Amino acid sequence: MLGAWLLLWGGLALGCRAQAAFLRRADDSTGRCTYSFTVASPVEATCPDGGGVPELRAELAALAARLSRLEGRERGMGGSGPRGGEAGGVRDPQQAAPAARLEVAYSELLRAKARLEEEKGRLEREKEELGRRLESSTQEITRLRATRCPPGGEGPGPPAHAVPGPAAAPRWDPQPLAYQELQSERTEVPASRLLEETALSRPGSQDSAGCGELVWVGEPVVFGRAESIAGKYGVWMKDPEPVSPFTRETTWRVDVVGTEVRQLFQYEAAEQLARGYPAKVHILPQPLESTGAVIYRGGLFFQPRRSRAVARYDLRGEAVTAEKEIPGAGYHGQYPYSWGGYTDIDLAVDETGLWVIYSTEKARGAIVLSKLDPETLEIQRTWETNIRKRGVANSFVICGTLYTVSSYSAPNATINFAYNTATGTSRALSIPFENRFRYLSMVDYNPAERQLFAWDSFNMVTYPIRLSQA
Repeated sequence: MLGAWLLLWGGLALGCRAQAAFLRRADDSTGRCTYSFTVASPVEATCPDGGGVPELRAELAALAARLSRLEGRERGMGGSGPRGGEAGGVRDPQQAAPAARLEVAYSELLRAKARLEEEKGRLEREKEELGRRLESSTQEITRLRATRCPPGGEGPGPPAHAVPGPAAAPRWDPQPLAYQELQSERTEVPASRLLEETALSRPGSQDSAGCGELVWVGEPVVFGRAESIAGKYGVWMKDPEPVSPFTRETTWRVDVVGTEVRQLFQYEAAEQLARGYPAKVHILPQPLESTGAVIYRGGLFFQPRRSRAVARYDLRGEAVTAEKEIPGAGYHGQYPYSWGGYTDIDLAVDETGLWVIYSTEKARGAIVLSKLDPETLEIQRTWETNIRKRGVANSFVICGTLYTVSSYSAPNATINFAYNTATGTSRALSIPFENRFRYLSMVDYNPAERQLFAWDSFNMVTYPIRLSQA
């Protein structure tokens, strides 16, 4: 624009040799500066002398300077044309509002970024702390496993003379379990106390000769405690009629937490069980379910998982030698004890042989008791009681009579019912029974020792009992 004005004015100045031109400046009614040019007609005098040309050139220079300043302002303020210069740098309000909103949004983004960076730093610090804790826990687990199962058979294991037989038992290398490990706790019980509490209940004592009715249950005696979460529920046993090479001191244990329970731990004595060193681990060919298993005449009798069958696992041959379905028996949570645990089928042993405790749809949830042949697992005889299975915490058989426990968690429970298979009648009882650890998941009777074996929230305990004289 400035170039065009200068060109025009230059042309007029040079053309004044023939004609005279005059420049006038004045403000119009709006306050804008206007320029007027007047050129003489051909009939008028020719251009005056060159004295007017310097004045015109000075005006042109002043005009050019002013136009340059105006165009500079227009470029700086983002406007165009004379109106942008007249605005004097004041922005349009409609343009200022979006700019203000953008500035506010930008400030919010900066603050959000700062918060995210702070949160990222905190998470990184927590990650480092968790890493240190995990490393410490791993080292502690490694130390505990090395202490419990030392390599090469050295360390604080059981003495060599504690393992009978011509050859030492194979060393057990445990597989890692995907469970949280717990600290092992043991209760030392003096031998004098054991003898005192169980003297009346062992064979050969005056009150234990022959069979009779249960009249008393003593305080629990702790023999061992499970070392991992897999042992919250379980079953531990001794064979009242063992076969060689096993003895009445050979002790067996199964931890039943998990869906694939296959490990049967063998200990040469209960003391070895308390120390946590198995002599051998049997891997069952099929997983068992719940805490209803028993050891009898050289076999493990158990309920295979998700079935209404009972199986016999031969401990010497390490194979299943018999398996039979219990007709109509509920399984996998249909008729369990009150504590649950898929305890639909429960096996028991007494002075007369092998029993199975269950319920059926026909019995409408009442306990059904059947006598089994220990070799073939054929049912020899069946009794249907009027005791609801879900209404009791557990049960066991002594001298052909079924006894039930009232609660698995109440500290002061009772033996609350008895069903006599000889008479086919039941009666209510109120024999005190202590749940010391408040979660009783297994109770079985051992006729050779005249004691109850129980599993109470990680703890393997025994109860001395007393029977009335027949």
